[in-house]
Amino acid sequence: MNPAISQIPIGDNNTLNMILQIAFYLFFVVFLFYGQKIQLYISIRDVEKSLRKLRYMRDKAREIAIQAIKEIGKPKEDITARVDDFLDYVSIAPVDMDPSGIVWKLEHLLNVRESRFKEDVKLMAPEADETQINNLENVLEATMALNFIYKYIRHFYILGRKTLSLYIIMQLQMLLPLIMREAEAYTRALKAFTMGQPIGDGVGALVAAKLMNKYEKREIAKDTVVAEVPINGRIAYVLKAKGPGGNVGKPGEGIKRILEEKKGKISTVIMVDAGLKFEGEKVGEIAEGVGAAIGGPGVEKFKTEEITFKYKVPVQAIIVKEDVGDAISAMRKELIDAADRVIERIKRLINEKTKDGDAVIIAGIGNTIGIAQ
Repeated sequence: MNPAISQIPIGDNNTLNMILQIAFYLFFVVFLFYGQKIQLYISIRDVEKSLRKLRYMRDKAREIAIQAIKEIGKPKEDITARVDDFLDYVSIAPVDMDPSGIVWKLEHLLNVRESRFKEDVKLMAPEADETQINNLENVLEATMALNFIYKYIRHFYILGRKTLSLYIIMQLQMLLPLIMREAEAYTRALKAFTMGQPIGDGVGALVAAKLMNKYEKREIAKDTVVAEVPINGRIAYVLKAKGPGGNVGKPGEGIKRILEEKKGKISTVIMVDAGLKFEGEKVGEIAEGVGAAIGGPGVEKFKTEEITFKYKVPVQAIIVKEDVGDAISAMRKELIDAADRVIERIKRLINEKTKDGDAVIIAGIGNTIGIAQ
């Protein structure tokens, strides 16, 4: 027998194998009985990390809002407590058990909310003009959104930790990547709102502003202007929110009043708005369709659909694609370039869907911050 082979410590190998087997069985038993708790504490740590980041974003946004109000509005007293109160405002939706008339109740609620917000901003920033008040209101609303997101996540985090519910914590953990993207978008939006820069959501307003440039404007509805613009032998009633302050106006009411003024003698309504893109699509891609292209609570969309149905006027839609981050942050070059392509699409639609001498309505939908008439 080879003397080298006889020197292999066979007993030591057996001992090592036995230790590894025991460790494996112990790990299996521990994981079998305590695996869920281990997963719970790992998930809790992940949520805690995101929650700390959300709190930082909220606090930073609050500081930016307070500083902007102090610099622009020149308040004579400390407005910190007022800002904190503003961040916790709530809007209670009208009862919907009987849906008849709910749109008008919602419109009344939104009008009261808007008036209240503007009045409070004026009290906090007495030296601010109308444009600055609208922009500061947008700053505060973005801060409100971050405050709500932080408190909402904190609520379920504390609830999940108190009850040691793996299902609450895991659902929160799975949703957090999407929630954090939205929170980061609001954080980026603060700079644009503070400086009065155009945002991605205003691409429809930009199209309307380019079309109505150098033509006489008039106010057709609250915070909404219209201009008569000749396009390819047709008369286009181009409307948008009144800028350059942060404002979305009342485009549905504007379309309704134009149609009533013209007694329904409008060949078509063309609405231009930003729309969310799918992952993989490019920012600034354009899609065409039919229907009222307008987001929000639904009041202005309802008015548009109601009045166009009454007069049997077709509604064409042009959508400029972007993601939620683009919509509320400074307007990207791709969206600025897309506005010129949208104008070409509008002219093509007018040529195809109408004839010489017809009248059309072109509505540029979106927040018109930084975009004048």
